[in-house]
Amino acid sequence: MKIVRYVLEDRESFGVLEGEAIREISGEPYEGIRYTGKTVAPGSVRLLAPSRPKNIVAVGLNYRRHSEELEMDLPDEPLVFSKAPSAVLDPFGRIIKPGECARLDYEAELAAVIKKPCEKIKKEEAGEYILGYTCLNDVTARDIQAKESQWLRAKGFYTFCPFGPWIETGLDPSDLRLQAILNGKTVQDDRTSNMLFSVPRLVEFISSFMRLLPGDVIATGTPGGIGPMKSGDEIKIVVEGISELVNTVA
Repeated sequence: MKIVRYVLEDRESFGVLEGEAIREISGEPYEGIRYTGKTVAPGSVRLLAPSRPKNIVAVGLNYRRHSEELEMDLPDEPLVFSKAPSAVLDPFGRIIKPGECARLDYEAELAAVIKKPCEKIKKEEAGEYILGYTCLNDVTARDIQAKESQWLRAKGFYTFCPFGPWIETGLDPSDLRLQAILNGKTVQDDRTSNMLFSVPRLVEFISSFMRLLPGDVIATGTPGGIGPMKSGDEIKIVVEGISELVNTVA
């Protein structure tokens, strides 16, 4: 099931994409899908980021190649940080490079979207708390990240968290192909099976110290191959079994 969030005539709604139609649902999708009976054509709406997270928790150094290219030691337990909710950007939106940023990087990631309040759960239970998965670009001001021990500023600028285009439910995240494609050239290409910490382990770890809420997002880390983007670039994040997230750099 592909859960979308969209705007039509200044009205935001959630729906389920089925072929050439979006079936509108009542309210939000976290407590079950209830159809209103209305349908709209995908071409008549503007897709939004498929959830409105109160918390965006990202994971650093979760692939060995990425740790090696940053010349950083592999973590003994998940290394987590926050991205500001105001950084959320819709599919096809424009990433804005801040004036104080000298190097703006892409980071392709698989993201999990939380379905219900989640606190102190075991990894074996994690699937019960996940609505589904989506594509995410952990946009990073790399030069700022390099000079600060806290990553909130480097990761949290406005438009630095594009995700979408929808939430794919019923997907097994354990071995999916993950790619970043910059101006038609594949620059990152790996599999989620190469994560140091699996999605269930990440949910267990994060929920051990904070309460996750419906719509919250966990960005599960990026593989090797990070690099810079410049004005006019098109960046695609592609996750097997989901689709592609497309954004441009303003």
